[in-house]
Amino acid sequence: MPDVKSGSFVKEMKCSRCGKYYEPTSGAIRCVNRDDGRLDIDYDYVALGEVMTPDVLSKRKSGVWKYRELLPIDDPAHIITLGEGGVPLISARRLGEKLGLQRLLLLDDTRNPTASFKDRPMTVGVSKAVELGYETVVSASSGNAAAALSAYAAKAGLRCVTFVPEMASAGKLAQLIIYGAKVVRVRGLEHGEDPTVKMLKEACDRYNWYPCPSFGPMNPYQAEGPKTMSFEIVEGLGWASPDWVVVPVGSGGALAGNWKGYREFEQLGLIKSKPSMVAVQSTGCAPVVRAYERNMDPLKIVPWERPDSVATGLMDPLPWDGDAALRAIKDSNGTALAVTNEEILEAQRILAKSEGIFAEPSGVTSLAGLIKLATSGGIERSDSIVVEITGSGLKDPQVAMKGIPEVPVIDASVEELERILKS
Repeated sequence: MPDVKSGSFVKEMKCSRCGKYYEPTSGAIRCVNRDDGRLDIDYDYVALGEVMTPDVLSKRKSGVWKYRELLPIDDPAHIITLGEGGVPLISARRLGEKLGLQRLLLLDDTRNPTASFKDRPMTVGVSKAVELGYETVVSASSGNAAAALSAYAAKAGLRCVTFVPEMASAGKLAQLIIYGAKVVRVRGLEHGEDPTVKMLKEACDRYNWYPCPSFGPMNPYQAEGPKTMSFEIVEGLGWASPDWVVVPVGSGGALAGNWKGYREFEQLGLIKSKPSMVAVQSTGCAPVVRAYERNMDPLKIVPWERPDSVATGLMDPLPWDGDAALRAIKDSNGTALAVTNEEILEAQRILAKSEGIFAEPSGVTSLAGLIKLATSGGIERSDSIVVEITGSGLKDPQVAMKGIPEVPVIDASVEELERILKS
């Protein structure tokens, strides 16, 4: 691996478990102690304050790399982009009326190049892999992160290997294969151990591949992509934070990354307050929610045994970034809750019928959580709320078809049409 010369604003990296520090020029990806600690990235916020201002940002093209000074790439020539980020922050008036909420907004990340928010961490991760001189990138993913990695690796001309669970949907597998990735399905998602992560670790140790999953202990640059969701929300609200941000949670990286974004904007003096973060998981796999409810040590979250949910993208038995997500919930005076399969699928239908957004179960679990909170009175009617919709329904259409009545077939007759319309 070639020497790395830092030209970014990264100040240092620190292991979240053992506290070991790394210089930004080290090219470090995993803690040398192999303790599954995430290398958290810290920037020179004093220097950044002189170059990142609302006036400067307002003149730039929208997207993840609009915030390039707060991203860990030394040379802009190494950036691999497909035009990710810059998605709309939508005022959900009709949906808000249904839920009795006056200021409900949706961040629609289904509009990213590979149709999920995972494009944000992967544009950063692949760019870093290019900068560090790697030729092969590898991931462990239920589908969306692997699809995004495959697309960005194809753009960069890198070899891509992806380990996916045996039950990964056909739609997600098709994306990976079309992008040219070497796809390997792995059996055995049970007993609190993710077999795809086991394979990821062993393959990286043996072949010196660049690990680029969407969780921090194997990819310190993971949180840097999702934090741009926070930046876009703040800009969309006129340089203000909402009262609440509702995020679907699997491994915890998205919520942790979002919270990092709000903290960084506050350090730069770009916002005066931060939102309360809401983590929503499926009742079929809710280790972060359980840890929150039981007030567990963030570094001792107990893995979930035998995950089972329609939100397959959130079935992380061990939430690798759960420690950071749990701290974000507590530090922000937020909350965590779990929702059933039925609540997730109902939220999917309500979102589509109210706002014209077709989201996959994993991507709409956040909305299911908000509906539950709104019903129980956990959120005030006048609060400003942003719900993050993180993946397109076209990722997993067979799930949406469950419970939908058979589509009728008629002869070309208006009389038959009238019969159908009345039924």
